[in-house]
Amino acid sequence: MDSGDVRRALDESLTLLTPVAEERWAAKAGGLDWTCLETAAHIAHDLMAYATQLAARAEDRYLPLDLAVDPGTDARTVLTIVRSCARLLCLELDAAGPDATAWHWGPTDRTGFAALGVNEILVHTWDIARGLRLPWVPPQDLSAKVLERLFPHVEGADDLLWATGRIALPGRPRREHWTVKAAQKY
Repeated sequence: MDSGDVRRALDESLTLLTPVAEERWAAKAGGLDWTCLETAAHIAHDLMAYATQLAARAEDRYLPLDLAVDPGTDARTVLTIVRSCARLLCLELDAAGPDATAWHWGPTDRTGFAALGVNEILVHTWDIARGLRLPWVPPQDLSAKVLERLFPHVEGADDLLWATGRIALPGRPRREHWTVKAAQKY
């Protein structure tokens, strides 16, 4: 996976979410405890964290930093922050050499950080879409790439929403706990 996948996931998300009226963003995001607005800020937070981890080539821990969106920030601005953080991740993915790694529960290469970014955008866009009552599912081809890169350890992981505990499937109950495996060596 690469920056093109992150850009495509971002475009999918922003195309869906940008037109939504401000007053609707206070709804809970799907089955999460966060509002739709808080979930969008969370997407930005994780994208920024992935970009900074990779830029620093942090080898053995997470950097002690956080993204805080000021209370009262409107949805359009939060989506601008999401776009900015995604672009930072894309810039770092493009700048990192093929051997570059950084910490995400082990040494993770740029394809792992790209997959983490795409996963974050897709699953939380789905959460937000549910809260906003918008019909949307993650694109199948991007979902398949995320599953292959982050969920090779999960037998039957053929649906991203199931693998991330969002839905049940026939014969497969909703997963209560899940984890990604972005590191090359776990």
